[in-house]
Amino acid sequence: MNVLPEIVGRDDFAALIIRTDYDDEAAWRAVVAEVAQPWGPDGEFETYVHVVDDPVWAGATPEAVLATVRRDEELCVVFVADGATMQSAHHALLALDIAAEDEDLDPMYDQELIDSPQAREFRATPAAVHDVHANLSIANLDFEDFAEAALASPDGVLRPV
Repeated sequence: MNVLPEIVGRDDFAALIIRTDYDDEAAWRAVVAEVAQPWGPDGEFETYVHVVDDPVWAGATPEAVLATVRRDEELCVVFVADGATMQSAHHALLALDIAAEDEDLDPMYDQELIDSPQAREFRATPAAVHDVHANLSIANLDFEDFAEAALASPDGVLRPV
């Protein structure tokens, strides 16, 4: 796979969605339409999304996506529209934690983190993208809060409350 291009022009307030699967154009259009819907308890919030729809990203792994988007210091989460997104009825995107994994954990102080590492990814419906992005951007909640909520749901997918 080629080196993935740097994401340019993303507004700091925009959720980043990267398409990595190009097998189902109708499913992709449905994802984009769903994520463009106003959000919030009464649909009172406008959406801010930066969509990357470039075949150079086709087949990119989560690791490759993370390695590329970590260049954006203002970004805390990226949403990936992969094959599972396109094949599922709920079009759940893969949410990836941008924070670099702690490589220098000290067993003397960090044994709990070593024994039980935090979730680094989860699935979220397009309707949940904005809540996740907004709350992580202002540090109102942590990535693990959303990951735990997703894992607690029967199908492992985060939906808006």
